[in-house]
Amino acid sequence: MVTPIIAVALTLVGALGAAVVASHSPERQAVSLSMFGLALTVLFVTVQAPDVALSQLGVGAALVPLMVMLAVRRIRRDQHASGRGAGKDEE
Repeated sequence: MVTPIIAVALTLVGALGAAVVASHSPERQAVSLSMFGLALTVLFVTVQAPDVALSQLGVGAALVPLMVMLAVRRIRRDQHASGRGAGKDEE
């Protein structure tokens, strides 16, 4: 019974990993990275690694995506303040 659950969790991790890579927008990448972190947490719980799952939940599913979103926001705010738009070429 455990083997099919692990197979489903591995498939979910693979699919969500591909979704992270396929995303072009940083905001979508951060959200899909968070979902990927949650899928990894489920995988770690299914293979009976609760300490690793808890670390993954805190770091991979919450902190890293939050830091990515804050960095993107800061970069866009700084670009807007300096007069450079996201679509303009830098000279």
